[in-house]
Amino acid sequence: MTAITGLRGTGQFTTDFRPTNYRELFTLLEPNGTAPLQALLSMAGSESTDDPKYNHFRDELPDRTLTVDGAIASAATGAVVVDNDDDEAFVVAGTVLQNQSTGEIMHATADANLGTNTLTVTRNIGGTTHQIADGDVLVIAGFADQEGGSSPTAISFDPTLDHNFTQIFKTAVQVSGTLQNTYLRTGDKEQEQLTKALKLHMGDIERAMFFGQRHEANGSTASPTRYTGGLQSMITNVTDGASFGASANVITEKEFDRLLIEDIFAYGASEKVAFCGSRVISNLMEIGKNRWQPTQIDNAYGVSLTRYTTYAGDLLVYMHPMFRQTGMDQEMFVLDMGELKYRYMQGRDTQLVRDIQTPDFDGVKHMYMTECGLEMTQAKVHHRIKGWTAVA
Repeated sequence: MTAITGLRGTGQFTTDFRPTNYRELFTLLEPNGTAPLQALLSMAGSESTDDPKYNHFRDELPDRTLTVDGAIASAATGAVVVDNDDDEAFVVAGTVLQNQSTGEIMHATADANLGTNTLTVTRNIGGTTHQIADGDVLVIAGFADQEGGSSPTAISFDPTLDHNFTQIFKTAVQVSGTLQNTYLRTGDKEQEQLTKALKLHMGDIERAMFFGQRHEANGSTASPTRYTGGLQSMITNVTDGASFGASANVITEKEFDRLLIEDIFAYGASEKVAFCGSRVISNLMEIGKNRWQPTQIDNAYGVSLTRYTTYAGDLLVYMHPMFRQTGMDQEMFVLDMGELKYRYMQGRDTQLVRDIQTPDFDGVKHMYMTECGLEMTQAKVHHRIKGWTAVA
């Protein structure tokens, strides 16, 4: 049995797994079908909400870097103007800064002036003499106080608030009374339509969780329409193959190495799941045969994955069938499963509502209904690559 970072337990979807609703039943029966993301989210831990708008806090340590705004030719000038940035507030009297371009060490003699974006510093600590160029990056490199000094200005920072919405998904099935009672060589038509409808229903949810755009229409009315935000709109780290590398739409092995180290595994878990299109899969195979040793993970959580063990982290790769259907063969979504969660409106997870036909209808009508959304607790831990057509 194979565990995946961020998913509960160490087991797989087996006959011992007891589904509690149609969504879990579907992912048990067809984990490699139209909704593999749903299969993994089922093991990531779902959570109900009692409001269609659900909030979460994001908290992370700041980079504490500043960018110089305007060159300073004199090595004696103690006033340094920087670009407006929240990290300015972390510069208090006693803060040590380093210029990443020149190595110059500076010592703040006063708290940063947030109104004018100006730092007051003692320059060239240690006897060196440097100039400062426009765009140089200053890194907070610690704190130094004189012997017998007093406490510095207190600094605090708050988490940011983010949200998403639940979306109402419905898929109906209708069979006439005559068809119900007609002998068919293909079997029970009503059951066949219910099976197909469930596949379409789960496919709709899967597509929304990739393509959805967070929005609430007519929010002040009694009947608003809400749309859940999907991965494509919520992932902030995006690499466009058309402009990333030396050649358009070509990402070389070395360039992909750089992506792994500097972006894909810069934050979050050292093991991530990558949903890919067919072209990206072939690119990974081309790199893998030269540098990595891909191994098959036999139905981990019901989804067949290929593990690429790299020096930056492990990629668990899956070729998503939806990507082929929707022209996304050059796309790759790298997900930290521990920072994603399936949220559903309390009492309205996937269910089959039977016999909703009008009284005068000669037949039956049923409907699958789900009110759910995707929650992304952190954005930086995920990555999207698009437009990757070839490797060199």
